[in-house]
Amino acid sequence: MSSTAELEEVLREKILAEPNTILDDHDVMTALVRANEKVMGENIVDLRGIAMNRLEARLGKLESTHRSVIAAAYENLAGTNQIHRAILRLLDPTDFETFLSDLGTEVADILRVDAMRLVLETAQSETSPAIQQMGDVLSTAEPGFVDEFLSRGRNTTIRQVTLRQISAGAESVYGNAADHIRSEACIKLNLGEGRLPGVLVMGSEDPHQFNPQQGTDLLGFYAAVFERLMRRWLS
Repeated sequence: MSSTAELEEVLREKILAEPNTILDDHDVMTALVRANEKVMGENIVDLRGIAMNRLEARLGKLESTHRSVIAAAYENLAGTNQIHRAILRLLDPTDFETFLSDLGTEVADILRVDAMRLVLETAQSETSPAIQQMGDVLSTAEPGFVDEFLSRGRNTTIRQVTLRQISAGAESVYGNAADHIRSEACIKLNLGEGRLPGVLVMGSEDPHQFNPQQGTDLLGFYAAVFERLMRRWLS
C-alpha cells in the first residue's frame, strides 16, 4: 500500500471515528459543500446548497451585529466611567480657585479634551478682579452671548447639550487655542433663579470626537451635576 493510500485510510478512519470534528468545523464543511457543487456541475440546481448559502450569509450578518452591539456596550460603559471620574474630581476642591484649576487640567485630561472653557454672562460693565485672576478657564460675556454662541446666530432651538464639528473655535471662548479646535461639546448652564446663564465648552483638536449624531445622555448628567456645583460656588 502506497503512502497516499495509507494516509487516505488513516484519514477515513479518523473521520468515521469522530464525525463531529468535521461537522463542527465551518471551514471544512464549506470546502466539502463547494467540492460537492463542482462534482454536480453547473447545470444542476442544488436547492439545499442555495439555502445553506443564504443561512451562511444571515449568520455572518448576525455575527457582525453581535460584535457591533458588544462594542457599543463596552464604549458606553467606558464613557460612563469617564464621566463618573470627572464628576468625582469636581467634588474634591474646597475652594473655587482649585475647582477652576482642576476643571482646566485634571478634568479635561479625564474627559480627553484639549480645551475646557467656562463662560458666564454678566450684566456688569467691568470684570471683577477676582474673575480676572482665574486664568484661561473662566471668562465673562455680555447678556445674550450664550444663546448667540450656541445657535451661531440662526433661529434654532437651543438644547442643553450641543455637539458639533467646526473649522475653528471661537476666539472669544478659546483665546489663542481657537485655531486648533475642530469639534466641541457645549453645555448650557442654568445657574439658578435671578442669575444669567453660562456655558461650559469642551473643545477637541480631533474633528470626530464630537458630532451631532452622538448621544448626549452622559453629558446631560454631567451638566446637571456641574450646574448644581456652580450654584453652590456662586452662592
